[in-house]
Amino acid sequence: MYLEHFPMEGRQQGWIEVICGSMFSGKTEELIRRLKRVEFANQKVLLFKPKIDNRYAESAVVSHKGSSLDAIVIEKASEALKIWKNERVVAFDEAQFFDEEIVQISTELARKGVRVIFAGLDMDYLGKPFGPMPQLLCIAEYVTKVHAICVSCGNLAYISHRTVSESGQVLVGAVEKYQPLCRGCYNKIAH
Repeated sequence: MYLEHFPMEGRQQGWIEVICGSMFSGKTEELIRRLKRVEFANQKVLLFKPKIDNRYAESAVVSHKGSSLDAIVIEKASEALKIWKNERVVAFDEAQFFDEEIVQISTELARKGVRVIFAGLDMDYLGKPFGPMPQLLCIAEYVTKVHAICVSCGNLAYISHRTVSESGQVLVGAVEKYQPLCRGCYNKIAH
């Protein structure tokens, strides 16, 4: 009788977490750390990465420091729901590269009791909000902003400064194309 009146009592609540910041700030490292803790607790995990990100490995999420976890490569956010089989934790690396539908999908997963974790750039190389990240930041219960160190002066980095002349918003790369800069050092270069 008790369960008839309170059908959700005692069941897992879902939520959304976002880890954001510039390149080289440890976003992926933090995502991997959280997922390893979940695996240690014997919870089932699904980890996704966008098809466009093939810098270090085809089917693994790899941090700049070399930590890695196996991942499922998807092109569109909607593919995640087709693959999901009631895993308690679903994570997405490089969330800025996914389509806007990821916002609706993460909300749906959280409604179903899933802990949804994102890691991604909050801004592009020009300091503009990147992809679906602004919406994900707004709907998340937990937001962690991590910072790289400015390679020019040592302050906390603000932006992923592009060091090559390509101008499209999306340019996958690492140290050969980007460097973290604080606001002051970036303003000296950009203006």
